[in-house]
Amino acid sequence: MNFQRSNGHTVSRLTVHIVWATKYRYPVLQGDIQKRCRDILRQVCIAEDIVILKGVVSKDHVHMHINCLPSKSVSEIVKKLKGRSSRKLQQEFPELRKRYWGQHFWTIGYGCWSTGNITDEMLNEYLEHHRNPNQDGQDNFIIE
Repeated sequence: MNFQRSNGHTVSRLTVHIVWATKYRYPVLQGDIQKRCRDILRQVCIAEDIVILKGVVSKDHVHMHINCLPSKSVSEIVKKLKGRSSRKLQQEFPELRKRYWGQHFWTIGYGCWSTGNITDEMLNEYLEHHRNPNQDGQDNFIIE
């Protein structure tokens, strides 16, 4: 699965696993609320040019594996996903407003991990090849 993207003078393949939970881990993401949450998250991703590689809406948390452009920070992406879904879900499901009277549907934090198709060892081995002298016979500058 190669989701390499190009944009102007940039080529990238940035993938991230993001996880966040409902406030107090209340199991409210069930039935119609769960389906609507999934639809809202899809809409946000389409609007923000984010590719969903895989995602799961559980009863009290969300997992998303996404591909994004380098111009978007992970915190900016999560802010939009959580903010828009919270607002819409509470507007459309009045029972959620009663439970989350402070209008905070999601927990404050989130977890995120970069993913990819190479290991640290593979990258370090690749960089070792560039340690050799360049065409001028001078050593390349090594950052360590």
